[in-house]
Amino acid sequence: MTTPSPSASPSRVWLVTGASRGLGLAFAWAALEAGDRVVAASRSMTETPYLLAGYEDRVLPVVLDVTDRAAVFTAVDEAVNHFGRIDVVINNAGNMWSGAVEEFTEQEARDQFEVNFYGALWVSQAVVPQLRRQGSGHIIQISSIGALGAFPTTGLYSASKFALEGMSEALAAEVAPFGVSVTIVQPGGYWTDLYTSMRFTSPDEDYAPMRQELERQFSEGSVDSAPELAAQAVLALADSEKPPLRLLLGSMVYDLAFDISRQRMQTWAEWEDVSRAAEHAIPQPG
Repeated sequence: MTTPSPSASPSRVWLVTGASRGLGLAFAWAALEAGDRVVAASRSMTETPYLLAGYEDRVLPVVLDVTDRAAVFTAVDEAVNHFGRIDVVINNAGNMWSGAVEEFTEQEARDQFEVNFYGALWVSQAVVPQLRRQGSGHIIQISSIGALGAFPTTGLYSASKFALEGMSEALAAEVAPFGVSVTIVQPGGYWTDLYTSMRFTSPDEDYAPMRQELERQFSEGSVDSAPELAAQAVLALADSEKPPLRLLLGSMVYDLAFDISRQRMQTWAEWEDVSRAAEHAIPQPG
């Protein structure tokens, strides 16, 4: 296949991980309907026929396990060879473990980080050289409401998203001089299979009352949105000439972000004397 030149094909090229379902599929569809091209990467491309319908010439499906670093670099090379460039990268692949921190085995804890943190890290490392050469590009890291604050049974999931955000903040500062942007997107609830595919630790009976209370709260107040709304927000983000470092998606997560920030500021202020007393510069000890 002849590689199109950027001038001959002005539409953007998106690389979306976890593109076969949920938010990833919605992101891919939004990009295609906007006239762009998509590298749709997923561990299992079960929705490939649906995704390709009517867009065969603008979609490159790639079967990819983002936890395999070598495979990620190969997939990025394949994408560039096929479309000539990459403009928007959406690190969307992710999973969720639920359980009290005490309950996690070593392997379960590592499994939580493999996709949510290391997978996004490998994709980021693989695409940055291409974006630097182009002098442009936008990496969009799909984080979570769980990165605003941790909640009971989300400790390791939140930890993986906190790690993603810390890495992404540094990455944003490192690649900005090359004309490359990074945005951390923190979505609220959407009707995807994140919860239905969630994995659980072996429950300790001591935490049974906590779980019962969480189930009660969830049954009374859980209202999620259509993934297409998140996709339209991400499309607007990709269209922005000055994208933000962070973007909240949804009124619930927006309000929660401010509530958590106010609570933290209040606590810092209450402990200001102790904080300031812990610092007094002295000459370097000999």
